[in-house]
Amino acid sequence: MNNFLVYEQVGAIVTLTMNQPASRNPLTGNTAVEEFIRACVRISADASVKVVVLTGAGSAFSTGGNVKDMRRFSGQDIPAIDIRDEYRGGIQRLPLALYNLEVPTIAAVNGPAIGAGCDLACMCDIRIASKTAKFAESFVKVGIIPGDGGAWLLPRVVGLSKAAEMAFTGEAIDADEALRCGLVSAVTEPENLSEAAYALARRIAVNPGPTLRLTKKLMREGQHMRLDSLLELSAAFQALAHKTPQHEEAVAAFIEKRPPRFD
Repeated sequence: MNNFLVYEQVGAIVTLTMNQPASRNPLTGNTAVEEFIRACVRISADASVKVVVLTGAGSAFSTGGNVKDMRRFSGQDIPAIDIRDEYRGGIQRLPLALYNLEVPTIAAVNGPAIGAGCDLACMCDIRIASKTAKFAESFVKVGIIPGDGGAWLLPRVVGLSKAAEMAFTGEAIDADEALRCGLVSAVTEPENLSEAAYALARRIAVNPGPTLRLTKKLMREGQHMRLDSLLELSAAFQALAHKTPQHEEAVAAFIEKRPPRFD
């Protein structure tokens, strides 16, 4: 079997492409989780990486869990506690790795993002969609709950009311509706999606890598910290930022009225 993820790097931008188009890039019943975790470890350890673009090969972004694979849970052979442990040791490792990845991430949603595929897009910092994209928090349609963190992720992206509507109905929304509710920040023609994602990635990648990583970490921590605690963390991060050579170069370039030259 071919690798699920294709890892490519050009300059400071890494592209992760889910590459099982015949099965619409499922996230379970294969090696997807392990490959995502390895990719995230590799990216975090590589200071040359400043931004990641995540997309899918073929007509779908990801249709989430492998529904056929779920049938094995319905019989009497697997105790409920073992199913719980399989989730904890499997798909639930994905949001912990991708959502907490040190560098900014852009989901270029090229087609349907269904169930865990919708949640996968929500694990990224920014989402751009093709007009052919659809999004569904569809777990209820197959009689299960969002087992991959969707109940935490989706409300933080679209708000509690819209997230509840999507989760309780399980119905899909199109790209235009996703734009209206803030699930995505831009919608493009299918043939323009890649360029739109990379144009945004390049706008991010011109900035200092250490500052991008510190900024993302601060934003993540700000989602659950009190303001006074976040200010303390901000002071510590700012002290680190002031000591980077990239900050020194940025200040020098500003004073000398020239573009900065970052490594």
